[in-house]
Amino acid sequence: MSIFETIVTKASNISADSPLAGALSLRSEILELTENSHEASLRPNQPGGLSLAERAGLACRMAKRNDESVLARHYETLFSVGSQAVADTNFDGGDDSRMKAIIRHTDLVTLNPKDATEDDVTALRSAGLDDADIVRLSELIAFVAYQIRLVAGLRLMAEVA
Repeated sequence: MSIFETIVTKASNISADSPLAGALSLRSEILELTENSHEASLRPNQPGGLSLAERAGLACRMAKRNDESVLARHYETLFSVGSQAVADTNFDGGDDSRMKAIIRHTDLVTLNPKDATEDDVTALRSAGLDDADIVRLSELIAFVAYQIRLVAGLRLMAEVA
């Protein structure tokens, strides 16, 4: 795969004829690792208690919360039945206490990470998530936040290049 076919470069609208092409080519390993992290976060071989549909819905939700429509559309392509509700930023989990806790935590860390406390992790445990799934959720949130910021940074660089 060419670095110009990665999710990040596509979302940043950077092509091989871009003024940034040379710089990105020098950092191709970072783009490859980012692509690998995307797969590990969103489509792992062992998803544990966080389904692939939930992961895609949460990633889409985070992109929407960050006004990142291009990545939101990308995550929508990973949807299966049931993830549209999770991606809806007006949906709070409904009557599902597990999903309500996951969405609350994801939104908190996405919008106000400095406000997250140990009590928020306790709330996830109380809703039925085990420690491994809390780590999986944290990895997903961290990766999507990184990807969103990388795309935003590349877009800014492209504007001034």
